[in-house]
Amino acid sequence: MNVFEPLLLPNGARIPNRLAKAAMEENLADPGQAPSEALIQLYRAWAHGGAGLLITGNVMIDGRAMTGAGGVVLEDASQLERFRRWAQVGREQGAQFWMQINHPGRQMPAALGQETWAPSAVPLDLGKMSRHFRAPRAMTEAMIQEVIGRFARTAALSEQAGFTGVEIHAAHGYLLSQFLSPLSNRRSDAWGGVLANRARLLLEVVKAVRAAVSPGFAVAVKLNSADFQRGGFSAEEAREVVRMLNPLGVDLVELSGGSYEAPAMQGEARDGRTLAREAYFVDFARDIRAVAAMPVMVTGGIRRLPVARQVIEQGVDMVGMGTALAIDPGLPRDWRSGKASEPALAPIRWKNKPLASLASMATVRFQLNRLSRGQGTQPAVSPLRALLLQQICDVRRVRRYQRWVAGRRAA
Repeated sequence: MNVFEPLLLPNGARIPNRLAKAAMEENLADPGQAPSEALIQLYRAWAHGGAGLLITGNVMIDGRAMTGAGGVVLEDASQLERFRRWAQVGREQGAQFWMQINHPGRQMPAALGQETWAPSAVPLDLGKMSRHFRAPRAMTEAMIQEVIGRFARTAALSEQAGFTGVEIHAAHGYLLSQFLSPLSNRRSDAWGGVLANRARLLLEVVKAVRAAVSPGFAVAVKLNSADFQRGGFSAEEAREVVRMLNPLGVDLVELSGGSYEAPAMQGEARDGRTLAREAYFVDFARDIRAVAAMPVMVTGGIRRLPVARQVIEQGVDMVGMGTALAIDPGLPRDWRSGKASEPALAPIRWKNKPLASLASMATVRFQLNRLSRGQGTQPAVSPLRALLLQQICDVRRVRRYQRWVAGRRAA
């Protein structure tokens, strides 16, 4: 099977090829937390790059719950015209364009000044970096129901804006992933304990989203293949969750792995099996494909055409790429034309793993910022320089976000 063959989804939609631009956290919202012109221009580069599917970075379902101060928020129709422009640009070359919708749970920076929600009052364990995140409040039943409603509302608004689907983020240690993990979910009620209870919030969100959008609108789920933490969400549990999702009208499952505490999505998994290969999670994806009724996509480290082909030949339906497309947004187009591009960033070997993880994300965002200004990328940028620039930008964005929050309260 060829990576440039189309993929037909269960809902009847067609993805032009098997290459996807996976979600990355751009942090390029405008002062109203809506898509900025820079963000729209960034997606124009990807729209013309040849990928069959574009998935946005985090779009937050609640302006009080952010993965970063520069995040985009879609919780009502007040900024819908900006989202329509974003959707139009992303689709202008025929790609499917899906909005990733998310709630961070306890993985929200303390500097934002917001109360942090989580399934249980279990703080992040990041060593000295833990102070940058507040201890969370265990969610009440009312909070859980509010989150379900917000996911559905954001999905409905994304369809109104012209996106062709949504991806529900249940990976990387964010809220839905926190409910799935027995390390962060220590509840003894119907939302915790056995896997069926820990998966309940994800399943209810999927049902609510599917009911809020039209049958032809794609509903995907991003799921951890594993947490890569001892006692956490396991590969066996991931397979069981996919079985639970099978009858719910899910059009695609994207497999990744890890969290802030164990950043496997950056090649730093605590399971040695994943470190030796460019496609970090392909073993898990192949296993899960055997039980999945929907197509499966794998994301993590892929940057070469032979590896992408191997993933597809092993029975996985879609190949997701993040960092590679941050360096070369035209990579799918290059591959189709016969150009053997292999974009990569140098690995960061710092002893402080949480800090190295932040630097890795900063080097990617450095490339995104340049692309958003119409400039060429600089893969050889110093990680320290990228991290310092990111910290400066984050301070500005936090102040701007706090002004936005204050304005909403005053209104």
